[in-house]
Amino acid sequence: MQDLATKFANLTIQSDFIFKKVMSRKRICKHLLEELLQIEIADIKYLEAEKTIDPNYNSHGIRLDIIVADDKNTHYNLEMQVKNNKNPHTDTNVLPKRSRYYQALLDFDLLQAGQPYDLLPPTFIIFICVFDFFKQGNYVYTFKKRCLENLKLEPPDEATTMILNTKGTHGDISKDIKSFYDYVNNHIVTTYFTKQIDDEISYLKLDTKVRREFMLMEARLLDERREGEAVGIAKGEAKEKLATAKRLFSMELSVQDVAKATSLPIEQVEALQAEQSCK
Repeated sequence: MQDLATKFANLTIQSDFIFKKVMSRKRICKHLLEELLQIEIADIKYLEAEKTIDPNYNSHGIRLDIIVADDKNTHYNLEMQVKNNKNPHTDTNVLPKRSRYYQALLDFDLLQAGQPYDLLPPTFIIFICVFDFFKQGNYVYTFKKRCLENLKLEPPDEATTMILNTKGTHGDISKDIKSFYDYVNNHIVTTYFTKQIDDEISYLKLDTKVRREFMLMEARLLDERREGEAVGIAKGEAKEKLATAKRLFSMELSVQDVAKATSLPIEQVEALQAEQSCK
């Protein structure tokens, strides 16, 4: 396992950490949006980098990479996606419903309590993927709602999801977007735009504050992983003890003997015995 200093030195634009830092530079983020959407943007403002939206205590919170709004109040959420993750329990890809959930919670965050729905601003959820999710070869996949009975009908909800495919082979994209794809894929500088990005990454890696921030972030993530592993082990051990207790009850051992053999609290063993006797 490489040390953190080496890991930091080897970071590329594909890293969430570097991507957020680079896109926090207004001139780079603004130009990327202009080239992607083929529009002119007078200015953008950052609402919050890596914003966590969690509407209530029992919902599934999300952490958004970059959220910006332009001068016309259109809101953009930019996300870098390196892995085409699957749910291990269902073997289904998570990206489509992840984008649906991002859109729902972004709308939730943008509409203040008591405000009418028509005040929701136009939104773009943009996933920059280093894989072709749909395997059609498109540079860009753009999604809006359509009426199945009449595909020309589009509800004017002003919500758009864009899935960018840096491995694409065809479609109508600008020279700078194509160069951005090449840079993401292979770290190749072919335009002034990607030179700006490459220079910015070089500056970031020379900044001791940025390096320290990365080190602290990695240490925190490591602690969270270890804590999660410890909780998982504890749950596994508890489940195994309960299974053992049930087997011992089937052998007609007493509550005291089962508690001693499994190290479970006597109260828990008594509750388990009562549960078993009801079956």
